[in-house]
Amino acid sequence: MSRSTKILPYCMSQQSERLRQSDPEKYARLKAEAAAPYRGLRKFIYIAFGGSGAIGAFVFLAQTLAGRDLETALPNLALQLGVIALMVWLFRFENRSSK
Repeated sequence: MSRSTKILPYCMSQQSERLRQSDPEKYARLKAEAAAPYRGLRKFIYIAFGGSGAIGAFVFLAQTLAGRDLETALPNLALQLGVIALMVWLFRFENRSSK
C-alpha cells in the first residue's frame, strides 16, 4: 500500500470533521444525499409520471363516459390508473425509506 492511499482517508476525515463543526446543516444534507443519491430527482419523476397518468386517465374516462371506442378506451384507462397507483406507491415507498 502506498503512502498516498494512507494519507487520503486521513485527509478526508479531517475535512469532513471541519465541515461538520463549521456547518452542521450542510454536513447533514451532504450525508443524506450520499446515503440516497438522486432522491429529489426520483420524487420529481414520480410526480411527473403520476400527473401524466392522471391526465391520461381523465381523457380515457371521458371517452368511456361518452361511449366512444370502448374496446380501446377501457384498457387504456386501466393502464393509466395502474400508472397512477404505481407512482403513488413508489412515492410513498421513497418517503418511508427516508425516515
